[in-house]
Amino acid sequence: MFVSCFNRLIIHVYIFMERQLVYLDNAASTPVDEAVQEAMSACQRHIFGNPSSVHEHGRRARVEVEQARRTVAQCFNVAPSEIFFTSGGTEANNAILWGLARDLGYRHFITSRLEHPAVLNPLTAMQQHLSVDVSYVDIDQKGHVDTAHLERLLATYPKAVVSLMHANNEIGNLLPVKEVAKLCRKYQAVFHSDTVQTAGKLKTDIRRSGIDCAAASAHKFHGPKGVGCMVVLREQFFKPFIRGGTQERSMRAGTENVCGITGMARALEVAHQRMTQDQEHIASLKKACIQLLRAHIPGVTFNGDAEGSSLHTILNLTLPAGVDAEMLLPGLDIEGICVSSGSACGSGSSKGSQVLEALGVDPGLPSVRLSFSKYNTLKEVDRLVAVLRKICLK
Repeated sequence: MFVSCFNRLIIHVYIFMERQLVYLDNAASTPVDEAVQEAMSACQRHIFGNPSSVHEHGRRARVEVEQARRTVAQCFNVAPSEIFFTSGGTEANNAILWGLARDLGYRHFITSRLEHPAVLNPLTAMQQHLSVDVSYVDIDQKGHVDTAHLERLLATYPKAVVSLMHANNEIGNLLPVKEVAKLCRKYQAVFHSDTVQTAGKLKTDIRRSGIDCAAASAHKFHGPKGVGCMVVLREQFFKPFIRGGTQERSMRAGTENVCGITGMARALEVAHQRMTQDQEHIASLKKACIQLLRAHIPGVTFNGDAEGSSLHTILNLTLPAGVDAEMLLPGLDIEGICVSSGSACGSGSSKGSQVLEALGVDPGLPSVRLSFSKYNTLKEVDRLVAVLRKICLK
């Protein structure tokens, strides 16, 4: 009896502590929206058949997947036949890049050193195994792509593949998509963009933007983990990346994650319905955070183009000298503040951020990536700044 009561007490204490956490790592993963949870719960209860089966339960599952595909396609303004569900953004980027090189014969790739590892690491492997060439476009002091240099590279290597992310996952800088697309058209290049950080946060009209191939991941816009999609306009179709069955129109073998796909579609639908109000709310938090940090922490600097052409959800900052860089994140964690030093995909790595290194940020100074969502509040921003101020004054 005593043990049972003690365990219940521990659970209640944990729940109370959890409610006090300030979660500012939404670029890594977001809380699942309640409407998404409901849609997935209903799917788990009623749609348990295999979409490849020909009986009634299989047909119900197939209808669920295809309805979700139409929803996602509508949000991106592409044809449903141009949406292929994957396990997430990393798989989508890999499938696209390898497919363009291996199956469609592209031998030159143009990217930047600020791209996500889900792009840079496959390109490195492709150099080794497929003998492709990779060029890196210059960036300016704020981390924006030098489009004049991009054009010079394209003039030298026409009919290449340009792979540049829509918004940087560490500093939030936005790519001038239409300008890049125009250059790609001029030099008959394929334009691939990792849109993982912008899908569900900005209206991404793939068709009108000029992007040929894109990647998205549900857990970045309040959907479930383990599901995403690649958008491949029909002119660029390549062979399957994962071989086996004929799922996803023979482009991606394996039984579909029906409930995950349902959750992704519902999350994207909700995101588009609330997009304007969520953008305004999150942008106000980011602006307030910048103002408060400047007022209370002299010497704080912001990396990238924080107050210019950048995503409203991401703010990357560097604290002044005197703060122990290695102890900053653990110190914030003790105070119940959940943030990141950069891409969560690189956590556990001994290497520093290649993005901040490329921008010339002093690696000896502590840097933090804050990323906001619709669930964050101004009160949480106040608490964050208060904790950072306390850490800086120690």
